[in-house]
Amino acid sequence: MAGPEARHPAGHTVRTVGAAWTMRVRSASSPAPGRENEDMVFRFGPLVGVLDGATVPDGFDTGCVHGPAWFVRHLAARIGLAVAARPTSTLVGSLAAALLAVRADHGAACDLDHPGTPSSTVCLLREGEDEVDYLVLCDSPLVLDRGGRIQVVSDDRLDTALADLRQIMATLPAGEADRATRFRQAVGVQRERMNRTHGYWVAAADPDAAYHALTGTVPLRGPDALRRAALLSDGASCAVEQFGLLDWAGLLDLVTTEGPGALIDRVRTAERELPDRLRRHKRADDASVVLCEFLSHD
Repeated sequence: MAGPEARHPAGHTVRTVGAAWTMRVRSASSPAPGRENEDMVFRFGPLVGVLDGATVPDGFDTGCVHGPAWFVRHLAARIGLAVAARPTSTLVGSLAAALLAVRADHGAACDLDHPGTPSSTVCLLREGEDEVDYLVLCDSPLVLDRGGRIQVVSDDRLDTALADLRQIMATLPAGEADRATRFRQAVGVQRERMNRTHGYWVAAADPDAAYHALTGTVPLRGPDALRRAALLSDGASCAVEQFGLLDWAGLLDLVTTEGPGALIDRVRTAERELPDRLRRHKRADDASVVLCEFLSHD
């Protein structure tokens, strides 16, 4: 986790807000075995975030000299700077400013209009005096415990686009059945749908994508007050969404009692045991979890 707060022996970061609240933050991030981690977890003051860079399939061009890991590192830093420079700005405005800044970081060697330009999901949470703001863009969900009621903020537009894409692939003539050929066609169609009105939205080269994020505010006081929040990359949320190891309440309880790393351990076990016929295009994925607990001292 990046940020100026003190670090405690168990890897916990604690920051006191006024005299009434403590936000306790714990995190874990693990690359897919044998690969560079293209996820990024970070904290800058009251802001925490998870970014999940889109892996580039072997043999595909991106028009860019940088990769997803570079992109998420720069985007995290630029988001932190944008929030620090304008602390009263909305998270949407800060993300748009960060994306504009990363465009400049790329330099002239990169074709930022290329459909394969590096991209990332975004999940952000920012603590205020009496409330918390959040932003979710693409498939990195946010799980909230609001006075014992579980709320999941999930951007399902990528899932919808991929479901439509699978239907299109199923209608191709039998002569197009070669798996590699069909995969290349699917990636091409998916790229065409990125950051389009009837497709899905993700953080990439176009700052306008920020304005299509899911956003909201949650109180820190009262019966509906936020008590816990988990920010997840899809390599961790698959414990619920793909493997069915837990429900969302169970996921929150696990990372609260055993730590974020325990969730990733369960996912790794499930990935190893999953039959090949049920696997996604990747045998394993980068997995990241950030848990925020809001402890009242009233």
